Amino acid sequence: MTSKYEVVIGLEVHVQMTTNTKIFCGCSTEFGQEPNSQTCPVCLGLPGALPVLNRKAVEFSIKTGLATNCAIAPRSIFARKNYFYPDLPKGYQISQFELPICEHGRLDIETEQGGHKTIGITRIHMEEDAGKLLHGDTPETADTSLVDLNRACTPLMEIVSEPDMRSSDEAIAYLKKLHQIVVYLGVCDGNMEEGNFRCDANVSIRPWGQKEFGTRAELKNINSFRFIKQAIEYEIERQAEVIEDGGRVIQETRLFDSANGTTRSMRGKEEAHDYRYFPDPDLLPLVVDSEWVERCRQELPELPEAKLERFIGDYDLPRYDAEVLTADRALADYFDQCAKLHRDGKACSNWVMGEVTRALNESGIAISESPVTPKMLAAMLGRIKDNTISGKIAKTVFDEMWKSGKEADSIIEEKGLKQVTDTGAIEKIVDEVIAANPNQAEEYRGGKEKMLGFFVGQVMKASKGKANPGMVNELLKQKLKA
Repeated sequence: MTSKYEVVIGLEVHVQMTTNTKIFCGCSTEFGQEPNSQTCPVCLGLPGALPVLNRKAVEFSIKTGLATNCAIAPRSIFARKNYFYPDLPKGYQISQFELPICEHGRLDIETEQGGHKTIGITRIHMEEDAGKLLHGDTPETADTSLVDLNRACTPLMEIVSEPDMRSSDEAIAYLKKLHQIVVYLGVCDGNMEEGNFRCDANVSIRPWGQKEFGTRAELKNINSFRFIKQAIEYEIERQAEVIEDGGRVIQETRLFDSANGTTRSMRGKEEAHDYRYFPDPDLLPLVVDSEWVERCRQELPELPEAKLERFIGDYDLPRYDAEVLTADRALADYFDQCAKLHRDGKACSNWVMGEVTRALNESGIAISESPVTPKMLAAMLGRIKDNTISGKIAKTVFDEMWKSGKEADSIIEEKGLKQVTDTGAIEKIVDEVIAANPNQAEEYRGGKEKMLGFFVGQVMKASKGKANPGMVNELLKQKLKA
C-alpha cells in the first residue's frame, strides 16, 4: 500500500548543551539531583527576575552552525513562545523565532542505496527547556502529578531540517550524523536516555508525482534511534491506511508508544500564531561579529568526515575500519594515539576494533576508562613486530594488562612469555613431534597437506605457544619432505 505514496520527513532535533549552568541563570545543569534543588527566581519564573544570557551557549550554537554549514546571523532576537503547561512556570518559553542565530545549512548523508544525499538545515536556534512532570505511579498517587523544575531553563539548541528525507533510513542516517557532530564538538554529551538528544519527526505522505506536501503529523520527543525508526514507519503505514479507507490525515501531534510500537493522538498541532510570539523585552538583540565567529571557527575540532579521510590516507586503513573508528570520538582518539606511536595503522585498527572493544563490552566501561592506554597497547604491538611474542601470546599479554594495569614488557618477563626464535631449539621440537607421529607424517607426504596444521599445533603445544610460528611452518615443510 505504501508503495503508492512518497514519504516526506522533516526533523526537529533538540540538543541539550553541555554548559555548567543554565542558559539564563547561574543554576547548575547537573543531572539527577534532588527535585527543585537547582532552581532560582529566574528559572522558577518569579516576578521581577531578569534573564542573563549564557555566553557559552552562544558559542556552542555558533560552532554547531559552522559544523553544519550554516550562515551565522550577525543579529538574532529572543522571543517569548506563549503556552500554558504546569512545567513551564513563566507561562512562556524563551526561544528564537523570526531571527535565529543560524540558518541555511546542510548535512551530507549516505543513503541506503549507497549514494550521497544532501539534507538541508532550515535553522538552528537557542531556547530554554521546560521542567519535568512526575506522574503518580501507585494507586494512592495515580491522580497526582509533581513538578520538578531542575531542568527548567536548561540550554537547548533546536536544529530544524528541511523536509528532504524520503524514508526512515534517511532520517536515521541524518540523525546519527548530527549526533556524531555535536558529540565531536563537545556541545552535547549525546545521552539519549537522559533526553539530551531527542527528536520530533514531521511525517507526511503524498501520491508519487504530486508537488504539494501532504498533511503532516508531528511525532513528539522520541529519544532513541530505534524508536524513531519504528515511529516513522508506523506513522507512514497509518497515514496510508487512513487515505486508502477514504479518510483524510489531520494535522496533529502524536506520541509514540514504545511498548506496542504505535503512535497515538496527543493534541491538535499548533501553528506559530497559536504561540503568540513576540520579542522578549528583557533580552537585548544578540549581536555576533565576524571576529567572534572566526574565534569559534578556530576552536573547532577535527570533524568526523575529515578524521575519516585522514585515517584512510595517513594510516592506510580500509574505509570500513575508518568508519567504525570515527563513529565515536573517544574511540577515534584512542586509535589515533596508538597509531602515531606504533606506526602500523592496520595492526592498531585490528586490535582496537577487536580485543580492545571486546574487553570494553565485557567490562561495561567506556574507552576513556580503559586500563590499557594507547601507549601500553602500542608498546605491546611493538613486541609482536620485533618477534618477542607471537600474535597468539599477545592476547594472553593483553588480558593480563587489562586485569593488572601492568606494562607488556613486565608481563612478558614475569610470565616467561618470550617467543622462542632459536632455530636449533625449535628444530629439536619439530624432530620430536614428527618422530612421535609417523602415520600423520606419511599422510602429509602422500598429499594430505592439511596435516601440516596438525603438526604446527603439536609443535606449538610442545613449546607452550612460545615457538615462532613462521619458523615452525618452514621447518616442518622442510622436514616432512624428507
